[in-house]
Amino acid sequence: MMRWIVGTSLKFRFIVLAIAGLMMLSGVGQLRDVPVDVFPEFAPPKVEIQTISWGLNSAEVESLITVPLEEALNGVPGLDVIRSKSVPDLSSIVLFFQPGTDLLQARQVVSERVTTVTPSLPTWASPPVMLQPLSSTSRVMKIGLTSDEVSLTDLSVLAYWKIRARLLRVPGVANVPIWGERLPQRHVQVDPTLLQKYGVTLDEVMKATSDALDAGLLRFSDGATIGTGGVLDTPNQRLSVRHVLPLLTPQDLSQVVIKERHGEALLLRDVATVVQTHQPLIGDAVINDGQGLMLIVEKLPWGNTVEVSKGVEAALEEMRPGLPGIGIDTTIFRPATFVEQAIDNLSHSLFLGVLMMVLVLGLFLFDWRSALISAVTIPLSLIAAWYVLYLRGATVNTMVLAGLIIALGAVVDDAIVDVENIIRRLRIHRKESDDRSITTTAKIVFDASLEVRGAVVYASLIEALALLPIFFLQGLTGSFFRPLAMAYALAVLVSLVVALIWTPAMALILLRKAPLERRESPVVRWLQAGYGRVLARIVKTPRPAYATVGALMISGVLVLPLVGQSLLPDFKERDFLMHWVTAPGTSLQEEVRISTRAKNADSAECVAPSGRSCPSTGSFLRAVAACSIAMCSKKASRR
Repeated sequence: MMRWIVGTSLKFRFIVLAIAGLMMLSGVGQLRDVPVDVFPEFAPPKVEIQTISWGLNSAEVESLITVPLEEALNGVPGLDVIRSKSVPDLSSIVLFFQPGTDLLQARQVVSERVTTVTPSLPTWASPPVMLQPLSSTSRVMKIGLTSDEVSLTDLSVLAYWKIRARLLRVPGVANVPIWGERLPQRHVQVDPTLLQKYGVTLDEVMKATSDALDAGLLRFSDGATIGTGGVLDTPNQRLSVRHVLPLLTPQDLSQVVIKERHGEALLLRDVATVVQTHQPLIGDAVINDGQGLMLIVEKLPWGNTVEVSKGVEAALEEMRPGLPGIGIDTTIFRPATFVEQAIDNLSHSLFLGVLMMVLVLGLFLFDWRSALISAVTIPLSLIAAWYVLYLRGATVNTMVLAGLIIALGAVVDDAIVDVENIIRRLRIHRKESDDRSITTTAKIVFDASLEVRGAVVYASLIEALALLPIFFLQGLTGSFFRPLAMAYALAVLVSLVVALIWTPAMALILLRKAPLERRESPVVRWLQAGYGRVLARIVKTPRPAYATVGALMISGVLVLPLVGQSLLPDFKERDFLMHWVTAPGTSLQEEVRISTRAKNADSAECVAPSGRSCPSTGSFLRAVAACSIAMCSKKASRR
């Protein structure tokens, strides 16, 4: 098989050259459009269901909503773990499925189960909602909204109906929850002393209020269902009768009659105060110097962090002219900045690496033709491996890059060994004969390639198969290291294919008439002379070598317990998030006071990794940027 591959590449060498050029151009072009992220998708398939139930405390939410839903969802095919959380007014259930489970099929089954249990839930609870599928690192941006001219209630309406609706149209955005949102509501604040004075029960007040509205909370009241108006027939047309709710303001609602008392109408305002306000908050947002709203942009599993962030920022810029008096801060949390800086650093490193590679190949091979073949073979192998990953829908992330970098040693070996052996065989032949015909040169290149291919093929297969156990790892470790192993194996195998096809063809094209009788590289000659002297001494007296190796082994064993262990390397991430946990039962006002005080402190008490104190600044965002990854006593936001 190898003989046929090498022989065909030599026969159609110019076609091989053209295909390699097209692959290089196509691969470089695809690199600009490839999705980029920090980590691979490491979380198992999951489905989250949330149910809103205003007015219930945590215990009531748990017993009336969470438990019935959990009982209905137990036993879903492929279900691994089910977790739930009950807080005032909200039930959240997260179902984790076995790795490899089809997410869309799992969502369909869960939706059917939820439908069966919904009628048994309390009538005042909203129907359970299945959240959109989210990425493992779903939060791609936190946007702060503040205004000195617009109230928080009006800002909430604007954020929900305009800003959030526009951001949901950005490709890759899954959801945009709003922290600190204040929904406009009319509240009837009943006075118990007045109820006792007029002999009115709370149920009568609630029923009268619900009957007056077309969205009553009491399902048994007339306001629970919008009334049908019927029609009015005329000789030439039919006119529809439509009910229009006249109660638009708190003043209108306060005029509602509760009941007749001693021949007089007892109005709602006689026993209660009707005000326009918002729902009871279970959390809030502190933005920069005060209260505001925070929009959390979450992306789909197949979303691109950088592209989603740019799309969101472009959408916000389009809306800015229509949002006068509203401050929009998109720098609170933006992981795309880290990705962009990493790409910029990687580009510089690649440029320097390519430059160093060309210099080293030129110094050691001491021939520009052989150096050119090797210098082109290495990036061609990596680009071909990446192109295969791209066709499989892979994402450029830390683990994929790590796999390609680890495989670089095998790629360089494949690129140089074949070229060096071909040059050596051509030099031997030209010392014996001056025949440089295409047939003779092709035969020499053919034999030289096959001479080393057997060992290289087996070595490459062993290197690739050595990673086979990684593909059977489960859990978080498997999710992280499988992309690394896949990238490494593909790079090694593709490098083998390139060495079989590309290297012989290019060697025949460039080395057929090249003057190869030049002297060897002075660097190689100097290194060989030094190695010969050292080796002669070691062979003559091997004991110092044995002692050195033994000392190194003992030192390694002693240092091993002190070496830190981590699944991932340390990243120079500049976004620092601090989670504030208060004692159970802490009021919302107290949490806001603590957060605001921490935010408005005159200086940041933090220590940077280098031991330097962070610069004092009035803006926590600037302090975070200066501290990099530091432990600070300030924060940017608070739910």
